[in-house]
Amino acid sequence: MRHLLPGILFAALWASAAVATKFGVQSVHPLILASVRFFIAGGGMLLFAYGIQRQKSAWPTRTEWRQLAIFALLNTTIYLGTFVLALKQVSAGIGSLSTATNPLFIALLSAIWLRRMPRWTEIGGLLLGLVGVGIATYPLLQNSYATVEGLLILLVGVMSISVATVYYASIQWRLPNLVINGWQVLLGGILLIPFTLLSIALDPAGFSTSHYDGRFWLAVFWLIVPVSVVALQLWFYLVRQDAIRASLWLFLCPIFGFAYSYLLMNEPITTYTLIGTGLVLGGLWLGRRK
Repeated sequence: MRHLLPGILFAALWASAAVATKFGVQSVHPLILASVRFFIAGGGMLLFAYGIQRQKSAWPTRTEWRQLAIFALLNTTIYLGTFVLALKQVSAGIGSLSTATNPLFIALLSAIWLRRMPRWTEIGGLLLGLVGVGIATYPLLQNSYATVEGLLILLVGVMSISVATVYYASIQWRLPNLVINGWQVLLGGILLIPFTLLSIALDPAGFSTSHYDGRFWLAVFWLIVPVSVVALQLWFYLVRQDAIRASLWLFLCPIFGFAYSYLLMNEPITTYTLIGTGLVLGGLWLGRRK
């Protein structure tokens, strides 16, 4: 029960990022949405950690700066940057689908990087979950709009966050979770600046049509507080317990994503969705068996 509630809450909040991003990119260029989110979220968490909590011995060392920069590049700049770019070209449902493909990458990387061979129940749970996700999203892939470019961008992001997850789990972090989260989000925003400037130079019209309306600021708020702060804190907690088992909670993200897409964006829920949901839950149960 101690891991059940954080896992379910993480999946519910993390899945909402696809719909919130889809709303946000309707108002502004994707990289503007990402940059505003990173700087406000990272700065706010660090201000709280250093100014209010007054964390002692929480300033990164030279080695920790390097570790934070690598983690920020993989987990924030590349993954979240590609995610918002892809959501401009694919549906929110497909964006949620991409989240559930992470566990297989994480399991394979963990076996090599952390020298931890996955048990047969974990591999079976991962494969069963992937089959369930494929069945649940089959009608969406057939009927929704998407581009090859958008799907390839999503794939790059999935590979990046998988490497970031295993890298995070391989380090004995001394810093508190809030400090790690704050710095990696803020550094991720700084590292995104060159890509944003390059995009402005290549596509100035895409930035000139941005509208900073209520929809944009509501999307920014949701992506910052429930997703960047609460969900990532839960994710760090789960990963520190076990990187592979933590990744199994990502299987639930498309299920929550379908519900959000159905309620907020009128995307359908079909028999395929129900069958796939059952397989996903079965895979989650199998993967968590001792």
